[in-house]
Amino acid sequence: MDAALGPPAKMADRTDDLTPMMAQYYELCAEYDDSLVLFQVGDFYEAFCDAAERVARLCEITLTKREDSTGEYPMAGIPIDNAESYIDRLLEAGYRVAVADQVEDPDQVSGVVERAVTRVVTPGTLTEDELLRTPDNNYVACLTAETAGDPGSQPTSDAGPTGYGLALLDVSTGDCYATAADRLDAVADELGRFAPAEAIVGPAAPADVFDGDCMVSPYERRAFDRDTARERVDAYFGVSDLASDAELRATGALLAYAEYTRGGAPEVGIEREGSDADTGAASTAGDAATATDPATASLDYINHLTRYDPREYMLLDRVALESLELFDRRAVHGRSGLTLVEVLDETACALGRRRLDDWLRRPLLDEERIAARHAAVEELAEAVTLRERLHDRLSEVYDIERLVSRVARGRANARDLRSLHDTLAVVPAVKAALADADCEPLVTLRENLDALADVRDLIDRAIREEPAAELTEGGVVKPVFDDELAALRETEREGKAWIDDLEASERERTGIDSLKVGHTSVHGYYIEVTDPNLDRVPDDYQRRQTLKNSERFVTPELKSREDEIISAEGRADDLEYELFCEVRRDVASESERVQALADRLARLDVFVSFATVAATHDYVRPAVGADRFDIVEGRHPVVERTENRFVPNDAVFDADSFVAVITGPNMSGKSTYMRQVALTAILAQAGSFVPAARARLPVVDRVFTRVGASDDIAGGRSTFMVEMTELADILGSATENSLVLLDEVGRGTSTTDGFAIARAATEHLHDEVGATTLFATHHHDLTAVADDLPGAFNLHFETETDPQDGGSVTFDHEIAPGSAAASYGVEVATLAGVPDPVVARARELLDDEGRDSVTPGSDAGETGPLGTDESPPAGTEDGDEGEREDGLDPETAAAIAAHVERLDVATMTPLGALNALAELKAELDD
Repeated sequence: MDAALGPPAKMADRTDDLTPMMAQYYELCAEYDDSLVLFQVGDFYEAFCDAAERVARLCEITLTKREDSTGEYPMAGIPIDNAESYIDRLLEAGYRVAVADQVEDPDQVSGVVERAVTRVVTPGTLTEDELLRTPDNNYVACLTAETAGDPGSQPTSDAGPTGYGLALLDVSTGDCYATAADRLDAVADELGRFAPAEAIVGPAAPADVFDGDCMVSPYERRAFDRDTARERVDAYFGVSDLASDAELRATGALLAYAEYTRGGAPEVGIEREGSDADTGAASTAGDAATATDPATASLDYINHLTRYDPREYMLLDRVALESLELFDRRAVHGRSGLTLVEVLDETACALGRRRLDDWLRRPLLDEERIAARHAAVEELAEAVTLRERLHDRLSEVYDIERLVSRVARGRANARDLRSLHDTLAVVPAVKAALADADCEPLVTLRENLDALADVRDLIDRAIREEPAAELTEGGVVKPVFDDELAALRETEREGKAWIDDLEASERERTGIDSLKVGHTSVHGYYIEVTDPNLDRVPDDYQRRQTLKNSERFVTPELKSREDEIISAEGRADDLEYELFCEVRRDVASESERVQALADRLARLDVFVSFATVAATHDYVRPAVGADRFDIVEGRHPVVERTENRFVPNDAVFDADSFVAVITGPNMSGKSTYMRQVALTAILAQAGSFVPAARARLPVVDRVFTRVGASDDIAGGRSTFMVEMTELADILGSATENSLVLLDEVGRGTSTTDGFAIARAATEHLHDEVGATTLFATHHHDLTAVADDLPGAFNLHFETETDPQDGGSVTFDHEIAPGSAAASYGVEVATLAGVPDPVVARARELLDDEGRDSVTPGSDAGETGPLGTDESPPAGTEDGDEGEREDGLDPETAAAIAAHVERLDVATMTPLGALNALAELKAELDD
């Protein structure tokens, strides 16, 4: 166990003697033993003992010490005002952080101040803007497993899972999803789609299905109890439509975990090593997993659960997302470029940016919904003035999803409420801009835009236009909002006005022109007189403070006025805070309406973004639902934005021609061509227009990619094993409605084995699956499938050779029917800067291999070792029947040659090759 977690060992043997404050710290460490506890002491969060040493090292702060009657303890503290930056470092180091705040006013209590954990900061439950950094969703996931037997019983590890429930929650926005899957690979696909930052798992649920960057922990068994989970789910969402008990338990446990991280249910925590699996008793105690404390833990803004079926959306697994570079660019030697989401992102606000991400991760399968999105984009693309007006208005919209979550949790300040007000003030202008909209999606958006006039009016009446950042020091609530507040502020104002006039009146009364009236936080108001004028001080002046060259005095009337001002100011500040909290609660009660507005503004923002990209970059509306791919002059949406010149290409695939074997030199454009076909399908089904002159597309249920080389050394998988795993997933999961991209298969093993695998995979996709397949390869013999398979055909990229420039090769990047003549690998090596002697030697070896090739039509370099002289021995002729160096008589040699001639190497499997070799050896033995 990490020594920084749990109760400090140094305090364990002296718990009865600990000071009250250190006893508090010890108890909180014991309650939250899965987290590193930061304990408020004044203006700092402190850690002690081993935790202090860890915090000091990770946060690069000074390690000090605390001494009391029980001993000396290492101590390290971080300033509360800048806590998030230090907490971020602890999260990056793999810790959860339990923040224990003072929950009592030190001025109002005698003795030790009570402290309690108000939040547990974890990678998947972040709500602070300083930690979230981007507007992207930040999910925490929960995975449960069902086993054979009573579907409502808790699974045990003795029986294999028969199904899984997956729930995902973005605590910062309230987005909550649930789904079910029969197979673990389907769970992996959904995790790849949502990319959670953190996950909890129930009994018998595997943890290794999550990505290595995801913090995964087992959770208390009691939280997964069906009845407990249903009670919690119903409390948040009412009667839910969850399809299975696995989904129900996953959702209920996830909500319990979210409450735990918000400072509720402190006894519930991560199930630690050594816990009792039968009773669910872990190192933490109590029974809070079975109950919700709405007063301290309930997250009321989480009020909508989306239960979805993965089959409702195009499936893009983690491999496809990475290969197609939708969200993350695969840097090469430290260089990175644009991603798909970046070239499409013309959104005006964080709401739209998050929704754009969601639509690209989950493209639609329903043709009517796709067409509705296209209709909205088309109208906005054609209406330039409307589009620009909407973009300008939407740019004034704050991230009200995250804002209202802070409001509901009681963590929003007055400036947050003014930001909400300013956003609500934009809505009437947005509705007015859409007054002439014709298409159904835009009309529906306009009609359903709720300006929340009552909420806006409440904030406008109550909160100052430029409120103070601190809530307890005044300057937050308008005095006119409350009569009592107005009276207190008037008393305060009159008192300060009297003091402002005091200096002039006292100068006149005393004749001391240098007399000053001032104020300090320690001594309050005073009248200052310099030493040369002390003999003119009136008798009613009372000395308050002596300075080097002057004295400070107070009069009974000034003291009375000061007391009056301080009393009124203090009471007014307290009343303002009470009134603010009341307003904040009233706004929080409208969270669901605010979230509905956020949803509509987000959709509108994406429509405007899609329309802007379409109009600016010459995209067209695709016809989705066709029985074929028919793309005219298609372009890669990212590459065309990063290159000075881009060559468009057509792409036509139908029931008669659906397996394309694509050959051509490296750098000619094979990978770009395949990816642009896939990206065109994704864009179309996400609701965007596409980069082409014309496009008719089928509905694609899933995009598969086997692109590039990667390994998983830590997981014990070589590059070739990763490649074969990806291929196995494709062959086992693809359907006739899938789009498959294969960029080299079988190149991580021997030429013979690799070609055999490539050929067999192509035949399977053609004969058994029927998926639209684009296969880029340097196995030139693979082009023979076009003659053998009716749905297969060849494509290649053109090249031009300049004999006047030493035979240099120019890539045209144009696709054409047929197969390429060569791979031009040496020419690419030349362009890459490979030294001239190496290039020259490579050409010599190629020339030798070309002369020595024994199989007409075979690819150079694939019939024998380069540089091996396989010509007849000196002094003999081909077919000469004289004595042979290998000792074979002419008759045997001729028989073996005839046997070899009959072999169909292009279609032979590895097993067939071994059998043929065995037969040849038998002939030699005879």
